[in-house]
Amino acid sequence: MPEYRRFGPLLQILMLVLLVAVLTTGGALWFDYLGVIDTGRTFAPILRLVGVDRPPPVEEVEDPDLLEAERAELQAEALALREEELEERRRELEQERAEIDRLREELETREQEIEDREFSFNERVRQYENRREAVIQNSRDLTNIPPDQAVQILESYDDQDLVDLFRVTEELAQEEGTFSFVSLWLAQMPPDRAAEIQRKMTVRAEQ
Repeated sequence: MPEYRRFGPLLQILMLVLLVAVLTTGGALWFDYLGVIDTGRTFAPILRLVGVDRPPPVEEVEDPDLLEAERAELQAEALALREEELEERRRELEQERAEIDRLREELETREQEIEDREFSFNERVRQYENRREAVIQNSRDLTNIPPDQAVQILESYDDQDLVDLFRVTEELAQEEGTFSFVSLWLAQMPPDRAAEIQRKMTVRAEQ
């Protein structure tokens, strides 16, 4: 019995150490099998002895250009979208420019029409003023010669020229407070011609 008690604790210690080694080895093998840790070639023969193969390592696809390729693809999509937006904006600007050009052409056309009408009006006014000045001068010349000679000249005028001349002569006589030769000239003209001139003067005055 004393000899048994002397070796008893030593045997227990060896058993505990062996148990710890077995548990450590088993845990390491198990974690290696699961891929949590990699024991490498150390436990590979032991695993093959017990009929357990390590699962094939998962091949990690390492592509250093993959992230850059994805970034480039995203940039290309963004650029394509930006180009579409710019193209749409360009079409809108072209439409706006075409509308502005159309409005400018209309404005230029209207301005030209206004200028033409203004020029035509000014030209008519100028012609009217020039003609009136000529009629005034003609009236003064005729009133300064004997009535019979004036009638001989007046008979060569057409009706409209006579109406204008007689009206100007009467206006000048009223403005200057002098005698109007119109009635005297009409009295010496042929009756039919004189009546027609008087009728036209009356119609012209009513208008």
